[in-house]
Amino acid sequence: VQLQASGGGLVQAGGSLGLSCEASGSIGNINALGWYRQAPGKEREFVAAIFSGGRTNVTDSVKGRFTISRDDARDDTKSTAYLQMNSLTPEDTAVYFCAGRSFGASTFGYWGQGTLVTVSS
Repeated sequence: VQLQASGGGLVQAGGSLGLSCEASGSIGNINALGWYRQAPGKEREFVAAIFSGGRTNVTDSVKGRFTISRDDARDDTKSTAYLQMNSLTPEDTAVYFCAGRSFGASTFGYWGQGTLVTVSS
């Protein structure tokens, strides 16, 4: 499974930004696609995930501001997860990583490269 993240950039506080994570390869094994982030000097933290049945899980600090969605190709060649981020604050500044979790797995085992989101005050 390969994960390709895109969409980071610089935005002012209060603004919006969207991230995409395209999964390809053996995506039939993938149950969940999600996002983690790592701010400077901090540990990586979970942001949001969406499961193959459509259920979502969003961390409390971004609830009501971030929305995760997913688009699965009919031929199972790729799945794309989107993270729409609204009302951004400087505290959202981080490198955002997309991740995939296999069916039956308890953790995310597939990782894409990070994409930097910078929110200026």
